[in-house]
Amino acid sequence: MTALTLHIDGMSCGHCLNAVNRALAQAPGVQLRSVQMGRAELEFDPAQTDPAAIVAAVGEAGYRATVAP
Repeated sequence: MTALTLHIDGMSCGHCLNAVNRALAQAPGVQLRSVQMGRAELEFDPAQTDPAAIVAAVGEAGYRATVAP
């Protein structure tokens, strides 16, 4: 498992938090550590997914994610 932190733009309420949480929980190979307003910490299995796919999953939920340095 590889650790990953995302910065997420556009989150402003509990609904946003739930939408991002659901999107990440449904992504294959992803294990959530925490999702907060504007930030998500997770681990992923590189054999099942990659950071670009995880960012895309957040995008499909309607939010803009970038990988934190």
